[in-house]
Amino acid sequence: MNSNVDAFIQSAEKWQEEMALLRKILLDCALMEEYKWKQPCYSFQKSNVVIIGPFKDSVVLGFFKGALLSDPENLLVKPGDNSQSTRMFRFTSVKQILELESIIKAYVYEAIEVEKAGLKVELKKTADYNIPEELISQFEKDPKLKEAFSQLTPGRQRAYLLHFSEAKQSATRTARIEKYTSRILKGKGINDCVCGLSKRMPNCDGSHKNL
Repeated sequence: MNSNVDAFIQSAEKWQEEMALLRKILLDCALMEEYKWKQPCYSFQKSNVVIIGPFKDSVVLGFFKGALLSDPENLLVKPGDNSQSTRMFRFTSVKQILELESIIKAYVYEAIEVEKAGLKVELKKTADYNIPEELISQFEKDPKLKEAFSQLTPGRQRAYLLHFSEAKQSATRTARIEKYTSRILKGKGINDCVCGLSKRMPNCDGSHKNL
């Protein structure tokens, strides 16, 4: 048991009992408890398996390679529409967790077998995403923007490409690119927050002002 996890749960504004119970279940599965990304994280032979995170409306159990799980109960959900690997359980009560305890353990054991087998999720590469013509045009006008974009992590690049491409009209795509140009030049992702975490991380409420 990790002392940082003790402090994390004790200082949480909500879901203390639910997180404590999830913690017990995961430790029963013989996973190593660590404290990563300011959250309780559980690994098998140094490979991340599952993470606990409190949201405003629920507490989640996130499987890093959840896309590879069979999910026979159809309980896993994506953190976002474009999530490729992570899948999550969402809980809102101790009762719910107790009722699903055996199923949770079954999913955890399957996730451990995924690690034992060395399986990996085949992620789409940044090159597999379409680059909007409007962004290409901006790159031609501003070489510094192109260089800054190329220096972003693949995940940050994909997030921008998805956001820009989702707009149906060219004017909207251009407006989005202009809005985020300064963030790209600073090396920041679309979901980065002043707290240093992504606004999608469970313990960031996204209420901070953008950088």
